[in-house]
Amino acid sequence: MASGNTPTVALRSAKGVEVWKTEQQKQQLTFLPDPRFTPDQSKSCRAIVYSPDGRFLAWANGSTVQLCQVTAAGWKPIASLPRPKACHLRFSPLGSFLMTWEVYTENPHETPKEKPNLFIYRAATGEEVYSIIQKRHQDWQMHWSCDESIAALLVGGEALFYDHGPTGSGFGQVVKRFGGLRNGGLSVAPGPSPPHIGVYMPGTKGAPSMCRLFKYPNLELNQPVASKSFFQADKVDMMWNRKGTGLILMTSTDVDTTGVSYYGKQALHYMTPKGDSCGIQLKAEGPIHDVAWSPKSTEFCVVYGFMPARATLFNLKCDAVYDFEPDNRNSVFFNDFGNLVVFGGFGNLPGYIETWDLVRRKKLANFKAPDTTLLEWNPAGDTFLTATTAPRLRMSNGFKVWHYSGALLGEYSWAGELLEVIWQKYPAGTFKQPAISDEKVAGIVSATPVASKQKYIPPGARNSVTVSASGETVDLRPPIPGLPPGYRSSVQIKNSKKSKKAAAVAAKASTATPAAGGESTSPPEPKKQPAKKNAAKNLPTDNGDLANGNATQVKQSDTTTTTTTSSSNSSLQKVSPTGDPAKDKKIKTIQKKLKDIKVLKEKHERGETLVQTQIIKMNSEAELIKELEALKVA
Repeated sequence: MASGNTPTVALRSAKGVEVWKTEQQKQQLTFLPDPRFTPDQSKSCRAIVYSPDGRFLAWANGSTVQLCQVTAAGWKPIASLPRPKACHLRFSPLGSFLMTWEVYTENPHETPKEKPNLFIYRAATGEEVYSIIQKRHQDWQMHWSCDESIAALLVGGEALFYDHGPTGSGFGQVVKRFGGLRNGGLSVAPGPSPPHIGVYMPGTKGAPSMCRLFKYPNLELNQPVASKSFFQADKVDMMWNRKGTGLILMTSTDVDTTGVSYYGKQALHYMTPKGDSCGIQLKAEGPIHDVAWSPKSTEFCVVYGFMPARATLFNLKCDAVYDFEPDNRNSVFFNDFGNLVVFGGFGNLPGYIETWDLVRRKKLANFKAPDTTLLEWNPAGDTFLTATTAPRLRMSNGFKVWHYSGALLGEYSWAGELLEVIWQKYPAGTFKQPAISDEKVAGIVSATPVASKQKYIPPGARNSVTVSASGETVDLRPPIPGLPPGYRSSVQIKNSKKSKKAAAVAAKASTATPAAGGESTSPPEPKKQPAKKNAAKNLPTDNGDLANGNATQVKQSDTTTTTTTSSSNSSLQKVSPTGDPAKDKKIKTIQKKLKDIKVLKEKHERGETLVQTQIIKMNSEAELIKELEALKVA
C-alpha cells in the first residue's frame, strides 16, 4: 500500500451516512469514525457514491443531495443540491460532473406538467449545467469518454452526443444524433479519444437484432467498423475492457422457448474495433451467472452452468486458457491489478468464497462468509470487504474485511439496518501491485455464531426420535396425527408382545446344552457380582478356611491392581519434558489453556454465543502455541 494512503469506508444505513477510517493493530483491522467527517443523521438516505478518483463524496439523504470534497484538512462541504427525490447518483470518469436521477412523474395540475428528472452538476462548485426528461430507469446515465471530451445520452429511441473538447459547445448544443434505438442500448468505449461507440438495435418483425461499433464521429449506418447479428435477445449488456479493445455482449431472453431454463436463455458474443466478431463457446449447459473482464484487459472470466458451476478464463481470441474446478459459485471479482480473483457463492448459496492467484493458477483459500450480499476489493488489492446489508437481509447486518489468504482481519456488527458499504476510490497508479504469497496470515476468530450442523428436527418430533445402535433414526411418534407421543394401538402392542416372546424363546434355545441322557438342560443364570465391601460377607461359610482363603486372594488381587495403577500413575507424573520444574509447570498451564480453547471452539461451531472474554481467549491460541514451542525447544 502506498504510504500515506489509507482508504476510508463510507457507510449508508437507516441511521444516515458515516465515513470510517481503518487502523492496523497487530493482526486486526479496527474501524473508527473519521473525525474529519460530520455524519449525516438523516433516516432516509437513498444513495451514496465516491468519485472515480476519490476526491468527492455525494449522497442523497431524502431532502437534498450533499456534495463534499476531501482535502488535507478533512472533508469540505461544497454544495447542498435541491434534489429531494434523487435515488441514483454517478460521477463522470474524471470526477468533473455529478449526475442525479429521480423517478419520472407527471402532475397535470402544474404547468408544465412534465419536468426534468435527470440533472448534471459541476462537482467542484455544485453548479447545475444540464437537465432533461429521462424516462428510462435502466441505462439512465450520461455516457462519457475517458477524457470527458464526448458525452452521449440515450433518450427515448435516440442517442444525443455533446462535445466537451477545447472547441466544443458542451451541453449547449447537440452535435450528433443517432436514431433507431427504441428499446435499444448505447455504450461508449474507454480508451483514447475519439472513442468507439457501441449501439444495440433490437430486431423487429422477424429480423435479427444487431450490435454495431462506430468510430466517433462517423456514425452513419453504412460506416460501422464491426457488426454482429443474433436472434433471441430481449436484452443486451455491453461490457468493455479497460483499454476499449474488446466488447462482450451478453444477450438474454425473458422466456426460454426450449423449456430448459425457468430464467430464460443467455448467450455471449465478442466484438473488437478491428472488425472481429464471434460467439463465445461454453463447455456446459445452464445459466450464465457472471462475466468479468480482468483489469489487464487481456482476459475475461465466465461463471456458468448448473451447480456446481464451472468457471473458465478466456483470452482475447475467445480461447479457453484455463478451467477452474467446478464449485458452488455464481459471481467473480477481480482485484484492481488483475493478479487475484475471488469466486463467490451468494444469494441462494450460503456464502462460499475462494481466492485464486491468477499468475500461478493456484487456489489460495476456500472459506465461507454466510449471508453476504456485497463484496468489494480494497483499492490496495490485497484485502476485500464482504457485507450483509438490507433490504436483502434485515437481520445481523454488518461487514468483514478478509485477507486474500482467507484470514479475517476485521469485523463489525451493525445495530439496525446497514444499506451499503463502499471503499474510497483512488487514481490508477496510487498503489503498487501486491506480491502474492502462500503464507497464511494470522487473523481473528469471528464473533458471528456459526449455524448448527445438527439435523433439523421439527418441534412435533422432538423427544420422539431416537437413534438405534446401528445408526438408524427411529420415529416413535404415532402414525395417526393428533395422538399423543408414545401412543400405540392394540395391534402394535400385540405385535410387540409376540416379537418379545419369540426373541426370548430363541435366546433360550441358543443357550441350552445337551445332558448325558440326551436331554438338554439350561445353565443357571449367572449371579450378580457383590459389592467390594460385601465380598467377604457373601462368600460360603460352611468352610471357613476356604472362605478366608478366597477373601484373602480377592484382597491381594485388589491390592496388586491398585499398586500397579498407582505405580504407573507415579511413573507418568515423573516424566519431565524439559527437566526444569518451573518450565514444566508453565508447559502444563499452557496445555490446559489450549484444551479450554478447544472446548470454546467446539461451542462456537455449534452456534453457542460466547462472551467477549471467551472470544479474546480463542484469539490467543496462536500466541500460546508459539510460547509452548519455545519452552519445549529451550
